[in-house]
Amino acid sequence: MRLSISHETAYHYDDEVRASIQYLRLTPHDSDRQHVLSWELDLPRQVRAQIDPFGNIFHVLTLDEPHESIVIKARGQVDIDEKSESEHESQSAFPFLRMTRLTEPDAALREFAAQQCNQRRDRNALIDLMHGLNQHIAYTPGVTKVDTSAAEAFEAKAGVCQDHTHTFLACARSLHVPARYVSGYLFSENSEHLASHAWAEAWIDDAWYSFDVTNGLSRPERHLKLAVGLDYLDACPVRGMRRGGGFEQMHAKAVSMPRIQVQRQ
Repeated sequence: MRLSISHETAYHYDDEVRASIQYLRLTPHDSDRQHVLSWELDLPRQVRAQIDPFGNIFHVLTLDEPHESIVIKARGQVDIDEKSESEHESQSAFPFLRMTRLTEPDAALREFAAQQCNQRRDRNALIDLMHGLNQHIAYTPGVTKVDTSAAEAFEAKAGVCQDHTHTFLACARSLHVPARYVSGYLFSENSEHLASHAWAEAWIDDAWYSFDVTNGLSRPERHLKLAVGLDYLDACPVRGMRRGGGFEQMHAKAVSMPRIQVQRQ
């Protein structure tokens, strides 16, 4: 499947911002299941691409002069191999056993993971865990924030894709299975809509397998990966700081161009 993507994020401020810095992870890279045909960022100024410790392509946008808005645009074409179920990497998976504040499991999460998987640590066990979390945490926008932890979302039984992913990571790592946060896009063929999304990957049988708790999907057929990390803070597409500006309004939209090529044999 070929996706032609246009993504725009705009920030508008009530007052003048004296200076700001934005960390951008909006550029996909080639892997076993996706091939980047073209990609470019349209930013207020030219910046240099870098590679972070997790292998993500990222850019640092620094604006030292006063400004009242920032518009960040990304566009390109990426081929997705719908038949590929896993990805192989040379980097060690063991750093993804590390807990973070957002993914630290409490007693309830540890017990839930143990009940769902018992002594199993294979892909089917994690698929059962994925479905169990999907049933336990209702998709409910607006009830959590970017700093809501996995334990808090699990207790509230409500959240969004970020919370679904954090709870999966907490459970998997409590079972000593390396797991990581993934940010990217999900294409919905029914509505021809491309949405920013988050899901998890777990290291099983020497490969990374996807687990989209929100949609109950274990095959990343319509997922385009941008970045990975220990949690949302490592992998979110845009993260920044500023001096001044007052109240901030953020508008983001991601669309797939009309031409979608589905490649099947």
